[in-house]
Amino acid sequence: MTSPNIPSRAAVELLVRDALFSQLGRARPAEPAPVLVVNSSARHMHVSPESLEVLFGPGAKLTVHKWLYQEGQFASEQTVTLIGPRRRVIPNLRILGPCRNLTQIELALTDAVQLGMELPVRMSGDIDGTPGAYVMGPKGMLEMKNGVIRAARHVHMSPSDAKFHGVKHLDKITLKVVSHGCNTRFDDLIVRVDPSFKLEVHIDTDEANACDLERASKVELSKP
Repeated sequence: MTSPNIPSRAAVELLVRDALFSQLGRARPAEPAPVLVVNSSARHMHVSPESLEVLFGPGAKLTVHKWLYQEGQFASEQTVTLIGPRRRVIPNLRILGPCRNLTQIELALTDAVQLGMELPVRMSGDIDGTPGAYVMGPKGMLEMKNGVIRAARHVHMSPSDAKFHGVKHLDKITLKVVSHGCNTRFDDLIVRVDPSFKLEVHIDTDEANACDLERASKVELSKP
């Protein structure tokens, strides 16, 4: 057993490397930046188990269509029809899994215009005072009293990613995208930190099209 007063081998090696670089007049090489993934988040729905049963019948379960980048998250095979206030509809709205403790729909601005709805920009889960809508599934109609939002752009980070970028949970950070001479800057990304997260930025489809994300040659995060 190692005595608590004796430094670990890793700590000793770090001290030796620092001493060598100091003698050579050089700084210790910086840690490599974590790999940054930027994804466009298409319109989608999150459901509670209760809402899922209203739409798809008693005992309904979400089944995997495609796994997403974040661990355990997936686009399901289940889709619904969203009905706006003027009977304008968005068909084939995909549900993301697994089920959550609330029901919520995330749209882009162009989707809101299509439906004739004024939607606030909110963090996921912050749905108090937001508009509702009707959602039609194969087994039933769900009346949402609230929960239709434009999702605030955000970045998922593990604690080590947050330490590297010098931020903490709910801080703001800036995303820069370079794509064929089209340099775009997105300010006020909300930092979301959790040990289960992998480093990933989510912007909506309007924002992805505006910066030509599909052909981006460089993406980077920077503090304001």
